[in-house]
Amino acid sequence: MTVPLSTSLERTYRYLRIGLAGTVVVIFVAVGLAAAGPTLPEAPLDAPAASGGAAGGVGWLSSVSDYFYTPARNAFVGALIAAALALFALSGRGAERGLLDAAALFAPLIAVVPTPVAAGSVPGVVASCTQRCFPAEYEPDAANGVGTYLVVGTITVLVAVLLAALRQVSLAAIRFSLVVAVVVLVSVGLTWAFARSTFLEYGHFVATVAFFALFAAVAVRSAFPRRTVPPERVYRVLYTAIAVGLALVLVAYILLLALADPHGIPVVLIIETAALVLFFAFWVVQGVEKWNDPDPTLR
Repeated sequence: MTVPLSTSLERTYRYLRIGLAGTVVVIFVAVGLAAAGPTLPEAPLDAPAASGGAAGGVGWLSSVSDYFYTPARNAFVGALIAAALALFALSGRGAERGLLDAAALFAPLIAVVPTPVAAGSVPGVVASCTQRCFPAEYEPDAANGVGTYLVVGTITVLVAVLLAALRQVSLAAIRFSLVVAVVVLVSVGLTWAFARSTFLEYGHFVATVAFFALFAAVAVRSAFPRRTVPPERVYRVLYTAIAVGLALVLVAYILLLALADPHGIPVVLIIETAALVLFFAFWVVQGVEKWNDPDPTLR
């Protein structure tokens, strides 16, 4: 059987989409191994035990993001950074490019700004509140991550402006991405400098909501493009279902995050898992739809 020939550009876009779907697999595998892996040090004696704990690991925590504080941390952070790089590289068409670039700005923040935790919700992590607050011992890690994010983000913007000035890229094509990048970087820098406690308390939440909201918009744009030929009906239906699913998941996430019992049923974990599954599904669907696309670049 003869394998169809493909260009290096086609293969690059195929592998980027496969890689983006693969980041979800990495997170799920890391979380599963942390849940069932070697037991972590016990929390202080006056802290309640983590819900769902298992003799072989940390068990099922209250959210996927809580696994940042477990041995899954390296894989969790690495997968999100890899996703950000792939999103920047995977330029879409028209508005899709801007949406993907904007989503790529928020993925690293989800990685480097840990989620607040409740006392006793994660074995070995000390929290001074019964609901959720940011563990003080992890503030130096967040400071290093945010500082790196701001420096690298600024360098990226400057490189993009230089390339536009040298007419290596079209300024009109990247104008939206540049504006969003500057707004996000300035907002992060000012909030970190003048409202650090608020940033640590809500930064992970805001970045997560923004990331998946942008992807809901990408799914809608993929289903109903303005300047290109619409996809086949089956793909329109799938993209629409993914967009609606992400919208419902985000509403549930926003409403239940503050109300969920960190020691009870892990509803936030279920919601975040659903969001990641929909993210995975988007790249599988688009990978199948555009597998033989002869020109996957931005027009």
